[in-house]
Amino acid sequence: MVNATYDCRMEPPGITRHRRPFLVPLYLSVLAAAVFFALGWAFYNAATTTVVFLVRPVEKAPGAIDDPPVSPEGEARAERLAHMFGDDKGGAVRLDGIYESDDRRAEQTAAPLIERLHRAPIVFHAAEARAIAARALHEHAGGTLLVIASGPALSQMVRELAGDVPAAGAADDADVIYVVSIPSVGRAHLAGFRF
Repeated sequence: MVNATYDCRMEPPGITRHRRPFLVPLYLSVLAAAVFFALGWAFYNAATTTVVFLVRPVEKAPGAIDDPPVSPEGEARAERLAHMFGDDKGGAVRLDGIYESDDRRAEQTAAPLIERLHRAPIVFHAAEARAIAARALHEHAGGTLLVIASGPALSQMVRELAGDVPAAGAADDADVIYVVSIPSVGRAHLAGFRF
């Protein structure tokens, strides 16, 4: 018999042609961070805020008719409103749209502003207030709007836009302006002030 001895020594492995990818996790991390940053930047640039000013029609003249005209005090307040939103000098708010309900006082409240801006308002029926609020947000996303609406229509629009309802007494004040800021991301905010 041939006595074969087994040699326990092993030969070292040969040089492999494949390099180990030590830097691949680093490359993937840098690539993921760049994509995340680019998406964040695009999202930030696309984010907008729509601002809606909601105003009740100004004071009505005393009388017993169904759709009374504005009082002399109401005319002065309508002029003040036109000065706030229609002044060409300095800090005037640039309006992208003007909406008014279909009653006489809303028309007379908006008239001085319409005359200054030479723009036609969008007139709506009070029963369509919620649908008009949604339409205004869709058509004027990122813009600034002025809405002049009577009591129930104003409350419905505030509810639709801000998800909140103004206090019962405040909703009847003709000198309160509600400001609803609606960001494209996040929840809407409601504020009110007197003019």
